Amino acid sequence: MAFEVQELPDIIKLITLLRLSEGVEVDKVMIKRYIDKNCKGYVCVEIRDVEKALNEMAEEGLIINPNGKLKLTERGLKLGVEWKKLLLKREPIMEVIAGLADGSITGLVVVLSAFLAGLTTSITTFTAALSLTSVAITNFSSFLLGSKTEDLADLLTLKYLIDYSLSDIPDKLERKKSLDLVKHLFIILGNERNKSSIYSALLSGITTFLSGVLPIITFLTLPRPLNIIISIGIVIAIVGVFLVKYRAKRAKKHWKVTLAETAVIVSVAVLASLLIGRL
Repeated sequence: MAFEVQELPDIIKLITLLRLSEGVEVDKVMIKRYIDKNCKGYVCVEIRDVEKALNEMAEEGLIINPNGKLKLTERGLKLGVEWKKLLLKREPIMEVIAGLADGSITGLVVVLSAFLAGLTTSITTFTAALSLTSVAITNFSSFLLGSKTEDLADLLTLKYLIDYSLSDIPDKLERKKSLDLVKHLFIILGNERNKSSIYSALLSGITTFLSGVLPIITFLTLPRPLNIIISIGIVIAIVGVFLVKYRAKRAKKHWKVTLAETAVIVSVAVLASLLIGRL
């Protein structure tokens, strides 16, 4: 299946991949009903259009049809997952990285500030609650508003590219059906991306708060000097294991390179925060 969507069967293939990658098993009639439902009652395609697309998918090794039910092959499932990542943005990579980094830095700054300044438990608790809450809310709002704007721009760009490819279809009726189907498809994708944006923003805020609150609670509850040692150890574990491992896996880099980059960034941020706090 070509990356570029050029014909009506390609759109039906794309919808089928997105539908079947959810783990369901359906027949061709249910695929037709699913498309019609997305078109809000308007008949976007005929059953023969669906059959043609499904036959091509079977020839390409993307689906099998055991017991009359359509099911993705391993190749089809992989392709469906990649299309989902592209169209629905289901992997909140930046949100998790930002949450782990910001929460860890905030927690470490609060712990070191309280330790160096000899702050009381009540003052440290108030400072920690204020700092972590503000950073978590900032991350939540930033990613929610930013991702909505970015997602809208991405979807419009994809739609323009697909519309441009479909405009070359010589048959006028098929071209109209294709453009109508794409229009309704991207309405559905827009709604799904809105849900993903809210989920990603919530994940960023929660990750920020949890990665920062763990070392702070440890520092407040344990006796000295055990509290500062274990608190810093928790931050090192969060940054060195979760953040570095996640970044290395997603960026396809060696973990040692990612560890060095992360250590420099976190160290500079913490030192800058402490120096500003002493001014």
